[in-house]
Amino acid sequence: MKDKVLLFINGDAPKSLPNPEHYELIACTDGAFHYLKRMGFPLEKLDFISGDFDSHPGSDEDMYREKFILTLDQDKTDFHKALEIILEKGFSDIDVLGGSGGEQDHFLGNLSVAYTFKDRVNLRFFDEFSEYYFIPKDFTLKGVKNRMISLYPFPSAENITTKGLNWPLTNGNLSITTRIGTRNFAVEDEVSVRYEAGDVLFFVGIDEIEYPSIY
Repeated sequence: MKDKVLLFINGDAPKSLPNPEHYELIACTDGAFHYLKRMGFPLEKLDFISGDFDSHPGSDEDMYREKFILTLDQDKTDFHKALEIILEKGFSDIDVLGGSGGEQDHFLGNLSVAYTFKDRVNLRFFDEFSEYYFIPKDFTLKGVKNRMISLYPFPSAENITTKGLNWPLTNGNLSITTRIGTRNFAVEDEVSVRYEAGDVLFFVGIDEIEYPSIY
């Protein structure tokens, strides 16, 4: 996990926190600072806190002021600006917590930002239900038997073929306006996805799900 980045942003606070020792760089947006403080995260491990500090209360963050990076561009979200800083520091492998929940327009905005950066960074979101990320056109994941798998077209994907899923696709098309591939599940340990055009946001459930049809 060397050279990996851990980034906290201002959605719902995660239910549990990862080991900071697994990451080379740790950062948060200013809104996420407050739930990290409340959860007892070792704030001295933060390498930087970025944002426009519109939620800055003026006291509890002051002792970390040397870690502030003020980003005032209102045409970009705090998440977008944090990713730019991380790229400038030479990192591109990023785990994101706090990307979902909260106000849903923020969640959709975070997905749009992830789409913008998908060809420059390896970006993975984690929440209490799943991890999710954009996948390349030839993708394989192991160790997922009995887990929920969703393929979400962004906004469309063409000639998709999957293996290892309960409801497979063979040269199928997905579109957010006609057909999406959510709430499937893996019946094999390895799942593969291939597609020819478009983009796919891939979700894998954190916990195994017992479906009667598996047996």
